[in-house]
Amino acid sequence: MAKASRSPWKRQNPRKRAGKAAKHLSPAQKSAAKARARRAGRRYPNLVDNMRMAAKKTSKSKSSKTKKSAKKKSTKKTRKRTAKKTTKASRKRRASVQEKDPRGGLTAAGRRAFARKQGAHLRPGVTKKDSDMTPQEMRRKGSWAVRFYGRAKLPPLVDAKGQPTRHALSAHAWGEPVPKTVAAARRIAAKGERLLARYHRAKAKT
Repeated sequence: MAKASRSPWKRQNPRKRAGKAAKHLSPAQKSAAKARARRAGRRYPNLVDNMRMAAKKTSKSKSSKTKKSAKKKSTKKTRKRTAKKTTKASRKRRASVQEKDPRGGLTAAGRRAFARKQGAHLRPGVTKKDSDMTPQEMRRKGSWAVRFYGRAKLPPLVDAKGQPTRHALSAHAWGEPVPKTVAAARRIAAKGERLLARYHRAKAKT
């Protein structure tokens, strides 16, 4: 038969044997040990009561470490997800800026993007002088001017800060001054009507 182990009070403190400093119970652990002794009908807690409380401290410490580790992992995952979302959003913003010319209209990349998404074959605005335009260029620019600035109710031409909106900035892409007032927008529309009239006259001659 295996030799029965000695009672704990007959064994040397393992920490002392290992050359480590003795650990003391916290006030809460002491109170718990006293309560355990009272439940067992003892006036004072014995070594076993104190050992139980010390063992509970170890298990709580392990549990606390596990919780902290899990919390760290969760925080890292959350940060990674947030970073991914931020990166995607910043990429979309950069792509949007690259597709839109800050001075007005679309860039070449923006026109290609429209072609991919909608099948639209957009071309750059006509910025030539009136005298240098072909009939087709007169038709294109005249149509744009009337469509954008000849409508009965115009979209806002300036924002709350007094800066031109994208609708107003489109005039720059067609070689026209950016309108900030309705009167300026109507002058561009009137020019468009004149270009369309010239186009129709040129077409009638052919």
